This record gives sequence, structure tokens and C-alpha cells, in this order.
Amino acid sequence: MIPRHFFIAVSVLLLAVLGMSLYAWHMRGRAAIGPVASIDTRPVVPPVAGPTEQVTLFVAYDDIGVLHAQSARIPLPSVRQQRAEELLRALVALYLDKSSPHPLPPGADIRNVYLVDPGLAVIDVNAAFADGHRSGVLTEELTVASLIQTLAANLPGILKVKILVEGKQRETLAGHADLSGFFDVSAINQLTTQLQSTQ
Repeated sequence: MIPRHFFIAVSVLLLAVLGMSLYAWHMRGRAAIGPVASIDTRPVVPPVAGPTEQVTLFVAYDDIGVLHAQSARIPLPSVRQQRAEELLRALVALYLDKSSPHPLPPGADIRNVYLVDPGLAVIDVNAAFADGHRSGVLTEELTVASLIQTLAANLPGILKVKILVEGKQRETLAGHADLSGFFDVSAINQLTTQLQSTQ
């Protein structure tokens, strides 16, 4: 005959196993229907060393189709090329915020900015920036103008800008904004002024 305390112990263990199985099944079901968190695939960059400075970011507003100058304080290194990269990264970070007036796709980033004398800047964005960018003439033009205006406003002497994707030339940003040539900074400045005067 099986002792009573052994029978009770086995019964309690079976109930515990059954309870754990039901809990695991319930949690697996919740995990399957829960929202998938977006993963930030941008590389981790070291913190910027340098004093915090007042800069001007030209922020695109999709709802009214304009660029507005916005002051910001960001740490900037002393090297001109690194300053250019940090300026544009600050702008992109603003666009990646959930309350952005001009949202960019998750993972969008500035890979590099090359300053080539005399007066040429080359902006190299990552694939996520271009591949996930929303298509549309105005949306794409605002992105391009925002990058160029921000760079030119804070780094005097830039006359032309070229935009690359992953270090390679691309025909368009997302089907409309032509990236095959060079952008004239004065023409972008006029475009920005025209966009603001129509409001």
C-alpha cells in the first residue's frame, strides 16, 4: 500500500506541473500577439567630446510643407568634418522622435560627411535612411533641403552638396528627389525661402 503522504506529495507536484504548463502556454500566446518592438540597428557611436554650442537646425514640417530654423544646443567637436556629422545626426535624431514633424524610418542615420575643398560637402546616409524613406515629391525635397540648409547655416563656405547612400550614388531618394547630381546651396536656400513665402 502507498503511504498517504507520498500520494499527497505526488498530487501536489502534478498540480504544480499542470499549473506551470498552463502559465507557460498563456504567456506564449500573449507574446505572439504582442507588438514587436522596433530594433535600433544604427551603430553605437562614442559620445561627442566638445563644448556644447548653439546651432541652427532647419526642421521640415510635413503638414505645412516648410522648413523652420530652430535653435538647439549640442556638443560639437573642434574638427570641421566631425562638426558636420554631429549637426546632421542631431537633425536626424529629431526626426526619429515619435513626435517628429517629419518622421524618418527607424534606423536612419548619417554615416559620414566629407568636406572637400573648395566648398563641396558629401553627405553619406545609410541604407535605412533611403530604403525606408516615405515617397513623395515634397517629403523627399524637404528632407534634402533640411540636410543641406542645416549644414550650410552652421558651416560657412559650403557651396555644393552631394548625397550618397551607403557610399554609392543613387538616382533618387525614394523615387522623386534626384540624387544623381550636385545640389547648389544657393538654389536650396531660394527653395526654402519660396516654401516659407507660400505659407
